[in-house]
Amino acid sequence: MSFASAATPLARIFQRTTALRTLQQATRCLSSSATQELASPATGFATLPEALEERVSQALEGMRRAGTFKTERVITTPQSSSIKVQNDADKPVLNFCANNYLGLADRPEVIQRADEYLHKWGNGLSSVRFICGTQSIHKELESQISEFYGTASPRDTILYASCFDANAGVFESLLTEQDAIISDSLNHASIIDGVRLCKAKRFRYANGDVAALDQQLQLAADAGCRVKMVVTDGVFSMDGKIAPLRDICDVVEKHGAILLVDDAHATGFVGETGRGTGEYWGVIDRVHIVNSTLGKALGGASGGYTTGHPLLISMLRNTSRPYLFSNTLAPSVVGAAAAAIDLVDDAKTRSPLLDQLWSNATLFRSRMQDAGFILAGKDHAIIPVMLGDARIASQMADKLLARGIYVIGFSYPVVPKDKARIRVQLSAAHSTDQVNYAVDSFIEVGRELNVI
Repeated sequence: MSFASAATPLARIFQRTTALRTLQQATRCLSSSATQELASPATGFATLPEALEERVSQALEGMRRAGTFKTERVITTPQSSSIKVQNDADKPVLNFCANNYLGLADRPEVIQRADEYLHKWGNGLSSVRFICGTQSIHKELESQISEFYGTASPRDTILYASCFDANAGVFESLLTEQDAIISDSLNHASIIDGVRLCKAKRFRYANGDVAALDQQLQLAADAGCRVKMVVTDGVFSMDGKIAPLRDICDVVEKHGAILLVDDAHATGFVGETGRGTGEYWGVIDRVHIVNSTLGKALGGASGGYTTGHPLLISMLRNTSRPYLFSNTLAPSVVGAAAAAIDLVDDAKTRSPLLDQLWSNATLFRSRMQDAGFILAGKDHAIIPVMLGDARIASQMADKLLARGIYVIGFSYPVVPKDKARIRVQLSAAHSTDQVNYAVDSFIEVGRELNVI
């Protein structure tokens, strides 16, 4: 037996080992080469089409030139009447632009209930409602909201991730191509988007113009529409204007239509006991559907709902896409909302909050008008300071921030062109001294910019 033949098995192992090492080295080389190619900006990574990149860049540059480009200020504290803003020497500023109308965003009772629900019920459900995302606390909150609006007529409530989702889901579920939606011209963007998803015929009437609404309802009837739904904001948030619901209800009933009100900027603080614009006008039981939020006066977190006739709510549970395909509300959010509603329900806690809120709003409006500012709205905690020019609105907001007043300038496309403004929002958390300081700062900056 020769050495070669005797060593053949060993030689074969050696050959295989050598081949394996060679393959590994080649693989590493190929991998390194591929990595270099992927790292190259020319290949591998997704690149924007030139036409899209050019179009978006030009649009953004146009916003910067026009003074409408929006940047986000970063807050480093809980939401409150006094907050701190990043990169501003860590000094506190007074917040006059939050939807925190009752000051409940950092209220101890609300935080405590959120914490209790978090530890008892978990962080979340990892599910939509109809699969395994409904806990007893969700049904309890829905019942609590229904009772909040009264028991004079049958009512049920369905929770959503936001009021935006409630508006996105209601029209498509309840209306068909045989029906009509008659919408106020200044309705919120979420209503506009929800209407776009629906096949119903669309009619629009001038903001708050009941005579125009009457005409549009007649046009819808003449077009053979079977169901006619009128939809309006309860409060138009950019204007601080309350919709004339009593007159709207009269017209709706005249035409056998139904009424949906988005009451996001009213729930919890508008009306004698905070039930919203329906209570403000004494028509709470004449409004068929209310969409609203848990993310403004009622704790400031997130969540929304639709409340109305049980038959309609049952339809939404079965067909409303934002409800069917979105995770259920987190237990902590449910707890915070329940605590906030309890505070509004109890006259002992509600009355001092409402008294302070409306005292602040009256003081701010009267002093600003006396100083010569043009103000929009009426009877609301939203008080827009009308400036017209977008650049002036942005400059004024910056100068006010330098004086410790946090406000935001609003301009197109959030509001119509040449209707730029600073939307001031009063809160029950503001003290009288804080409101007076805000007015003094507005007067100082207004004179500096020749606004007054």
